[in-house]
Amino acid sequence: MGASDFVNLPNIGTSVRRKEDYRFLTGGGQYTDDITLANQSYAVFVRSPHAHAKINSINTAAAKAAPGVLDVFVGEDVAADKINGLPCGWLITSTDGNPMKEPPHPILAQGKVRYVGDHVAMVVAETLEQAKNAAELVEVDYDVLSAVVRVTDAAKATALHEAAPDNHCYKWAIGDKGQVDAVFATAAHVTKLDLTNNRLIPNAMEPRAVIGSYSRATDEYVLYVSNQNPHVERLLLTAFVMGLPEHKVRVIAPDVGGGFGSKIYLYAEDVCLTWASKKLNRNIKWTADRSEAFVSDAHGRDHSSHAEMAMDKDGKFLAMRVHTDANMGAYLSTFAPAVPTILYATLLAGQYTCPQIYVEVDAWFTNTAPVDAYRGAGRPEATYLLERLVTRCGWELGLAQDEIRRLNFVKDFPYQTPVALQYDVGDFHALLKRGNELADVAGFAQRKTASAAKGLLRGMGYSCYIEACGLAPSNIAGALGARAGLFECGEVRVHPTGSVTVFTGSHSHGQGHETTFAQVVAARLGISVDAVDIVHGDTGRVPFGMGTYGSRSMSVGGTAIMKALDKIETKAKKIAAHLMEASDADVEFANGEFTIKGTDKKVTFGQVALTAYVPHNYPLDKLEPGLNETAFYDPTNFTFPAGTYICEVEVDPATGQVRVDRFTAVDDFGNIINPMIVEGQVHGGLVQGIGQALLENCVYDPESGQLLTGSFMDYTMPRADDMPNFTLDTLCTPCSHNPLGAKGCGEAGAIGSPPAVINAVLDALKPLGVTDFDMPASPGRVWEAIQSAKK
Repeated sequence: MGASDFVNLPNIGTSVRRKEDYRFLTGGGQYTDDITLANQSYAVFVRSPHAHAKINSINTAAAKAAPGVLDVFVGEDVAADKINGLPCGWLITSTDGNPMKEPPHPILAQGKVRYVGDHVAMVVAETLEQAKNAAELVEVDYDVLSAVVRVTDAAKATALHEAAPDNHCYKWAIGDKGQVDAVFATAAHVTKLDLTNNRLIPNAMEPRAVIGSYSRATDEYVLYVSNQNPHVERLLLTAFVMGLPEHKVRVIAPDVGGGFGSKIYLYAEDVCLTWASKKLNRNIKWTADRSEAFVSDAHGRDHSSHAEMAMDKDGKFLAMRVHTDANMGAYLSTFAPAVPTILYATLLAGQYTCPQIYVEVDAWFTNTAPVDAYRGAGRPEATYLLERLVTRCGWELGLAQDEIRRLNFVKDFPYQTPVALQYDVGDFHALLKRGNELADVAGFAQRKTASAAKGLLRGMGYSCYIEACGLAPSNIAGALGARAGLFECGEVRVHPTGSVTVFTGSHSHGQGHETTFAQVVAARLGISVDAVDIVHGDTGRVPFGMGTYGSRSMSVGGTAIMKALDKIETKAKKIAAHLMEASDADVEFANGEFTIKGTDKKVTFGQVALTAYVPHNYPLDKLEPGLNETAFYDPTNFTFPAGTYICEVEVDPATGQVRVDRFTAVDDFGNIINPMIVEGQVHGGLVQGIGQALLENCVYDPESGQLLTGSFMDYTMPRADDMPNFTLDTLCTPCSHNPLGAKGCGEAGAIGSPPAVINAVLDALKPLGVTDFDMPASPGRVWEAIQSAKK
């Protein structure tokens, strides 16, 4: 079944209400912290108050003697049990052919701490209060060292790791530098831009939580964890850290209250509790409080870049060159090296036909929390740089923001970019045209005049993004450094009554899989959505899968389910043919019924399902009983969602306050299963992207390395009254290489919105002489830019 056939099935493209919402809204969800096991104890971590320090000694005697304490563990205990450090899941090779620097990442510090929040000791006690009290009694003697937090200062700072004496992790590049430089030498116009993509702190509604459990009777572990990909968690934990057979470890990720990438990774707490559960023969729980999450969760973004675009006299792009310094933080998180390389540089062609591109990336260690993928993972950083640069190109050449983009759009598909990717389908002109219509660009001048009458400045900003979803294929990714496969698995079990249970390696943490996957199965089999149950998040029940990240669930996980359904349909047709005394080659299946071509004979899917399990008149010599199938799917290419976002802001020059007045988003997600869920995903992404553009900013003290934005008092999250009513629409060019025609929608809003907002703010401030500033456009920063321009 192809994408064009699938999209016409019942239930597809229908806003079915989310099946999972009833239990969430009525308090019936079960998150990791809701689970209480017998004989359960509690862990509290002693964390470094210093960004960089040598550990001279750790005195745990008073803590161990405290009431209720079961034990206190430090780095020496970890080393004695030969527990390895946390592994990195992606290897980047430097331009000189050497592998990246990959320093050890111990689960409890050994000899040194490297960021505020680094793990120094773990206290386990009968109650949480007892563990907290005992943690206060752990005495650590530190020799404080100088710290570095800015990526641009890393090269001249004190070394964090012996393996990287200059704090340099790798240098990576893509493109032909010689050819690009030659184009720049003769270009009619060159536009240059320096910018920073500000560091962000993920703040899922549910903080990270872990329960480690061990059974002496079976020598088996169970790890309950708030995680986006439990099979990957188990693989890293067993094969790389603890040296355990996988069948002895079960990872369960129950309901998960948001992730945004921050729950993809194997964290030190996960390993510590699993390891200690055997040593103490106790179930152990740890749940991060919000302040702890601020310093211990993997952060996002944090790039400093210089970009240049070479053009002819008419504004046609000829070549682009980019240099980016990427902040890795103190250690390499699970997929961190791939973010500023494979997932960033390869997207810098955007929607445009730029013949030559050269990108160079230097990655550095600093005394900050590790940085890894955060909603969009490299794609937002690429889009922000490119769309800021394209807008400036238009301004310098006197071209309108839509005109400079229209002039350079890719028109013919498939299109091979100069940075490795090949776009299969798209219609960028149609997205821009629809965006202009919905945003009422023609009426902007009138609205600008109305704002001026109130003493306000109005600006309009564009962003035409493209992203790559469903990272693939595994063999290519492996050649680029991935240390894991990128396939997905789906198992479909048809029960005798015709109801269905689906086991998927994808994981839902807010995306609505229990509804959308059920819609896919129900549409294909011609049964009710309520007759389909979706199971995920448990390595003891679900075949090996790669989890949810990178907007891959429907295009990759959904396709694996479709392939399993293909096998079921093939077998079911044989059973139906036997029941109707015909050849299976003559059997057709649609809307839940099997029919014989040219006749009125038919049997229902339910009849076939029952026959498969009650084979009284069934050719057992030809077919096995049952109607269960499993399939794996490894994509042949990325999918490429794209869109045009147009933002209008009002700026109060007296205060620097920025208000988003209008926001229009037109996206191409390919075929859409559930428009309501897609709309919700876009809304959420837009809020996160606008939050980065205007409010959110992770700040460390440059001298001490202390986190200055360590709570919601200082790290400003967007609220409902910060947002306008969004105007949304979708157009469709179906993905050409998966049977659903789906592309992915989970990250788009966060990718396309930041440059649209900042371009709008700068458009408003141009009359005052403000030419540039970095995110976030908070009132204080905007006011300072205005005052500086006045001087």
